[in-house]
Amino acid sequence: MSPALTRVLVVDDEANGAQAMALGLRVEGFEVDTAVDAEAALALMARATFDVVIADLMMPITNGIQLARLIRDKHPTSRVILMSAYHLSEPQLVRCDCGAVGFIPKPFNSSELARLLRIKLAAADALGSLCCRDDSGTPAAPWAAA
Repeated sequence: MSPALTRVLVVDDEANGAQAMALGLRVEGFEVDTAVDAEAALALMARATFDVVIADLMMPITNGIQLARLIRDKHPTSRVILMSAYHLSEPQLVRCDCGAVGFIPKPFNSSELARLLRIKLAAADALGSLCCRDDSGTPAAPWAAA
């Protein structure tokens, strides 16, 4: 998937961090919007389609895992990548059954984030999985090919 065609929504309760991340991704060729919480993210998603949502794991009220589940159910073509300063392993991500296609640890620079985003999107596209489930409904791990 070409980054110029990739529309990204960054969801982080730290507004300055979300804006900095958005700026870096725009420089890398992505089209980016931001939201400071799950409610704002879902409102944006009701009006526009996003290829990928990068959501902070630790947010007040609705955390990243809860948001990923809502997105999986309401917007199944949008891929979710969780981010956090707290580590979340791939087996933990599968067990949370939230539909996320990957995890990105903080801190990261814009170039590294763009590189990881391209890898995760390519892996999900290659496996034909948009919401991390196989034909039996079992959570799949599309990042495993990355």
